[in-house]
Amino acid sequence: MTWVEEDFTMPATQESLAAALRDRLATAARGGPEPSRERHVARGKLLPRDRVARLLDEGSPFLEVAPLAADGLYGGEAPGAGVIAGIGLVHGRHVMVVCNDATVKGGTYYPMTVKKHLRAQEIALENRLPCLYLVDSGGAFLPRQDEVFPDREHFGRIFFNQANMSAVGIPQLAAVLGSCTAGGAYVPAMSDETVIVRGQGTIFLGGPPLVKAAIGEIVTAEELGGGELHARRSGVVDHLAEDDEHALEILRDIVATLPPPAEPAWEILPSREPEERSSLYDVVPVDVNAAYDVHEVISRLVDADSFREFKAEYGTTLITGFARLHGHPIGIIANNGVLFSESAQKGAHFIELSDQRGIPLLFLQNITGFMVGSEAEAGGIAKDGAKMVTAVASTRVPKLTVIIGGSFGAGNYSMCGRAYSPRFLWTWPASRISVMGGPQAASVLATVKEDQLTARGEEWSAQERSDFETPIREQYEAQGEPYYATARLWDDGIVDPAQTRDLLGLALDVVARTPLPEPRFGVFRM
Repeated sequence: MTWVEEDFTMPATQESLAAALRDRLATAARGGPEPSRERHVARGKLLPRDRVARLLDEGSPFLEVAPLAADGLYGGEAPGAGVIAGIGLVHGRHVMVVCNDATVKGGTYYPMTVKKHLRAQEIALENRLPCLYLVDSGGAFLPRQDEVFPDREHFGRIFFNQANMSAVGIPQLAAVLGSCTAGGAYVPAMSDETVIVRGQGTIFLGGPPLVKAAIGEIVTAEELGGGELHARRSGVVDHLAEDDEHALEILRDIVATLPPPAEPAWEILPSREPEERSSLYDVVPVDVNAAYDVHEVISRLVDADSFREFKAEYGTTLITGFARLHGHPIGIIANNGVLFSESAQKGAHFIELSDQRGIPLLFLQNITGFMVGSEAEAGGIAKDGAKMVTAVASTRVPKLTVIIGGSFGAGNYSMCGRAYSPRFLWTWPASRISVMGGPQAASVLATVKEDQLTARGEEWSAQERSDFETPIREQYEAQGEPYYATARLWDDGIVDPAQTRDLLGLALDVVARTPLPEPRFGVFRM
């Protein structure tokens, strides 16, 4: 049973969970503590979200990535992981913005800060989005250097990605609006074009304390790496701005010189409101074990009179069909029960059809997994499930995933979980994700334990078994809830069900601009 966050006496509803989500998002969006925000503004700087707003076109949507990253981690010291990332419009074209939040521990990089920055770059690479870095960071968070610096997917990967994106023609642009220290200095240094704010921005591989310790030289931050030095002597930067607003204006001017983006990869028709206008809140139960008809979700997401179901009478625990969403063509794969061999075959067939036609895919996950038991195994559930997993992994078309209920076991794989590289993956506030449900995990482990005791001739009372199972159920409940997942970037954010349609429309606008490769396989009838 899920309970309302503010009132544990009342069972939750989708609407109350959405309200709690909005509160948590608002708290994270404020960034660091009030004294840090006040010091930031007193230095003549714009607050991080104000910087993003000034950079983007007036009225631009902002498709934010992982706004609750690091939620509940690091003693609550790193809201949003200390960095803002998301997609907006500059001069009418989509760009990826990565903005350090210096009000959060000076903009230093915690492990989840690195992971979020890398995720933003991954999205930019997949969708060929120019990257705009608004830099104001003290570099790696030194107390956690072993989790930030040495490994393949750590701090250095940021600069590796910059070099490789630039090499394939994805612009890398930076505005240095504050400190840019140590390895972080490579963000502007490896950008195609860089702006710095006079008297405010600094770039150096070793700051004044390190310089003094290493060579005994006493030098100020401005003398060591200020804007005038880098614009006039070192040549590290290309433009010298007077303040934040001027720097962001220059950055916008640079974007205006970029070559135009590719034309959409598919025809986009005028958007039509869904045929069913009533709220999604009342359609999907909060209890992930409760049954419902996923057609009711689809009818509230897609454009009116556009859904054409595929194989409606076959493999009915998986709903597949073509539709339009905000004018974009979309192939929908939605769970309506456990996956049997027939539904897995149907899913693989439909993915191949979508691939052949160049139609992006939307996965609506509420899956307990594949059917188990002797009959299912003898019927080839493993090989049939593998067909669908292979199709998901191999398709050339963009994939979007929304976990609207449960996401358990191998069902997560067949329905395009994180490991299968959907362009975006979001969850609803009542969703759950784990290798299996808590009660099932507790029962499995208890059975194993009981078999071991029996083999040694020992007995196990019902109370002892219950005491063994309870912490396992509690662990799975805590680790399966969406805030635990989004804090660790297992998804790109938790979304209000009522905003899902518009969010998907924004995502489709983004992924449509990436040319599709040629088909790699034909349609094998399952």
